[in-house]
Amino acid sequence: MSCATQSPRLHLVIRDFDIIITNHSAPVGMLMLKYDFEESVGFWLATAHQAYMRSFQQQLGPQGLTFRQAQVLGWLVARGPLSQRELAEQMLIEPSNLVGVLDRMEQAGLVERRPCDFDARKKLVHILPGAEDEWRKIAECGRRVRKQATAGLSKADQTHLKKLLERVRLNLGALDPVEA
Repeated sequence: MSCATQSPRLHLVIRDFDIIITNHSAPVGMLMLKYDFEESVGFWLATAHQAYMRSFQQQLGPQGLTFRQAQVLGWLVARGPLSQRELAEQMLIEPSNLVGVLDRMEQAGLVERRPCDFDARKKLVHILPGAEDEWRKIAECGRRVRKQATAGLSKADQTHLKKLLERVRLNLGALDPVEA
């Protein structure tokens, strides 16, 4: 005998660019959420990001790499040695979730944690020479996904898109531009 409960079915209705989510098992009018997804820059950014990351993960898998490994190496390549806290902030994860990733990467000879010269409480994560081959694979996966994502966009379109996305970042309080 199962103890699982069934969640109510939600139905999506699109009317005049409003998306209405209704719960047809609830009494009429009990649950009706509206949001103008078609006009939401956040929605379009989030769904584009999800599609991009899904494609990137699919490229990394056959290489024996994980998305988190790619993130760690990417941020260290872009910013140089970082503390575990700084790295977790860049990756948008909790520092405790990063520990296992770094442990496995250390065991594989990709990174090492070293004491910070000016703050004994911190350990900085450094890339090791053993990460060079892995980084080449990650960068190649990234180039393939970039090519896929920009198919049908002219160079001018791509330049314009980058400028628009940079404006969005700055509008949302980004302090430093992304270095190309």
